[in-house]
Amino acid sequence: MIEPTLFETLAAVLAKDFNNGEVGFTGLLTGRAAAMFGTAIPIVAMELARRIHAPDLTLLLAGCYHNPDFSQLNAMPDSEHDALLRDLSAEAQTYDYPGQWALKRGDISFGFSSAVQVDVVGNINSVCIGPYEKPKVRLVGPILQPEHMTLFRREYIMMPHHDRRNFVEKVDFISGVGYPGGDDGRRKLGLDWGGPTLVLTPKCVFDFDRKVGRIKVQSIHQGVTHAELRDATGFDLGDLDRIPTTPRPSDDDLRVIRRDIDPRKILFAPI
Repeated sequence: MIEPTLFETLAAVLAKDFNNGEVGFTGLLTGRAAAMFGTAIPIVAMELARRIHAPDLTLLLAGCYHNPDFSQLNAMPDSEHDALLRDLSAEAQTYDYPGQWALKRGDISFGFSSAVQVDVVGNINSVCIGPYEKPKVRLVGPILQPEHMTLFRREYIMMPHHDRRNFVEKVDFISGVGYPGGDDGRRKLGLDWGGPTLVLTPKCVFDFDRKVGRIKVQSIHQGVTHAELRDATGFDLGDLDRIPTTPRPSDDDLRVIRRDIDPRKILFAPI
């Protein structure tokens, strides 16, 4: 078996976190790196979970495509309403977002967000760099991040880049709320569920101490040194000596990904 790629490794990590009967939502991001982390890896992860241990998991793409057959793709669609996607075989398609699932009732089990900044309490920013009134850079905007981080039962933050400018002590603008004050802090904001559960990057996987509301390293990817990870992160990571290496996908996982989910290497095309 050929050694796993980073993308296959991250998909396998995610897949193990999904449960049977859940509903997972992702959109179709643009830009090669963002699309890989925000769309392709989540799609492969959900499909892997469906085929290995969660057959009743629902993959909800763009709010209207239910469990499409991605193995039929000959190219990645350019938009959420591209004919390539519209004509793809699926269990169902709906015309109203998100169909029979009510967001405010917490019917969406999990979703995926990408951002330019993540801070130590799990807040994310995709609105601006610098002061909002006169920013250095105006970004793409919140793109449903407020809803993802408050109404979905949990959120996975997919970061295609890991640098000091991405992982900061405090974001310049909060487009999605994490754990300011921990779980108690979220409750004071009127949020009874939700928030980020994992942050996946090219260097590591983060999770959270939700009691105190602090990001922490769960695992470090093969070949990434402690010094490299610290140098690329704009806040203190604490003691890394006992942090494990991100687990390798099993041979069964790799066979399912390569043979059944993405046989034409469309989703996991090199970037």
